[in-house]
Amino acid sequence: MAKLSCDFRLFLIPAAFVFIYIQMRLFTTQSEYADRMAEAVDAEHHCTSQTRLLIDQISMQQEQIVALEEGKKRKDQECAQLKALINDLEKKALQRIINKTQVPVAAVVIMACNRADYLVRTVASVLKYQSSVASKYPLFISQDGSDPNVKTKALSYYNQLTYMQHIDYDPVHTERPGELIAYYKIARHYKWALDELFYKHNFDRVIILEDDMEIAPDFFDYFEAAAALLDKDKSIMAVSSWNDNGQKQFVYDPYALYRSDFFPGLGWMLTRSTWNELSPKWPKAYWDDWLRLKDNHKGRQFLRPEVCRTYNFGEHGSSMGQFFQNYLQPIKMNNIKVDWNSQDLSYLLEDKFAKYFAGILKMAKPVRGADLALVASNIEGDNGRMAYQGQHIKE
Repeated sequence: MAKLSCDFRLFLIPAAFVFIYIQMRLFTTQSEYADRMAEAVDAEHHCTSQTRLLIDQISMQQEQIVALEEGKKRKDQECAQLKALINDLEKKALQRIINKTQVPVAAVVIMACNRADYLVRTVASVLKYQSSVASKYPLFISQDGSDPNVKTKALSYYNQLTYMQHIDYDPVHTERPGELIAYYKIARHYKWALDELFYKHNFDRVIILEDDMEIAPDFFDYFEAAAALLDKDKSIMAVSSWNDNGQKQFVYDPYALYRSDFFPGLGWMLTRSTWNELSPKWPKAYWDDWLRLKDNHKGRQFLRPEVCRTYNFGEHGSSMGQFFQNYLQPIKMNNIKVDWNSQDLSYLLEDKFAKYFAGILKMAKPVRGADLALVASNIEGDNGRMAYQGQHIKE
């Protein structure tokens, strides 16, 4: 029994060693596993960190890409806008060059003073037909004095015309008792305005309108055609758009033009060479009557239409409405657009007009009777002819 117990103890000792060895191996294995697990966890953490870093980098790059794309879009839009702006500037620059190279036919000046409501009506009529030919006919308003309403209205057209102001503080001394000072001021204003346009602005021709006029549809075409005659024929002193006898019952042919010894005025054009002659001796007053004197027109004539190309609506003004109801209000203004560029106007030249006019007289029907105006208005045919004997009409 003792021997068996001893044998059993001997068996336990190796078993203990084996157990201890196994435990040690298990511990070593567990330690290695724990280390590997720790390394794996560290590796996972590192991988996660790198992944997050990569994701952050990708996100940042995506944001940068989006920002770059938006920047590119903005740049493209800016480039498109710049191209459009450059094209617009080039077109405007080209138009300015064209405008500079195109010599104007004439400057157009509206003479104004203190009738703002009249001025608005006149400017509206002029701009209706001038806007399409503005480079040929630069538009000016010349105001005499400082009426605030006229100045405000004139300046409201700042992008369509040029405003000039004549301020004259010199006292006016009339030559005869009872004369209106207004006629002296008007003469001063005309001289100042025409000096400005011919000598400061250097225009070759000027068309003068007043602030109580409307113009016909072919007003500018008429003056352009007449300008060629004015330059060619030095026996023509000026061109007018007015016929003093242009009342409705006396006119009918919108194509008819005439030479006249009488200066009509009321919408007229003259050249710088003529103004060089007139300016130094310009009168103190009544400039239109002065221009009709032979000493001043020197036998030269004036072109005028049969049917007026202007209409004077100024019932109230310096002339205080003299004869307006009977003579100005019934005036007929042309209402059709005549193509003057296609018309042969050579018959108006000095060496041809006498023969042309003699032909008209020859074809006209003789008119006799006490009330010649009434008889003339009722004759058949185009023209009537009244014969004179001395200062009297032949019966």
